[in-house]
Amino acid sequence: MDISDTQDYAIQAKLAGVVGATVFYRVFAGVRFAEVDGPLLYVYAKDESIAAEIEEDFALVIADLATEILKQVIEVVVVLPKVLQ
Repeated sequence: MDISDTQDYAIQAKLAGVVGATVFYRVFAGVRFAEVDGPLLYVYAKDESIAAEIEEDFALVIADLATEILKQVIEVVVVLPKVLQ
């Protein structure tokens, strides 16, 4: 299931509130919360290093926020660089 723009922006807004503006603009600028496939949430980041950082440091927070917003259990966050989109 594709995530709507509204849902994408809602996840981004909640995430910005949790991590703060400095971290959000450094790490999540240009990130797109794109698709849900069962318990998987697919996220596209601007490059490989940012994708790795998001998966390592923020996957659990993103999963919790996405579960709340999408009203569907998200267990795994898969972050891919946009070049693979």
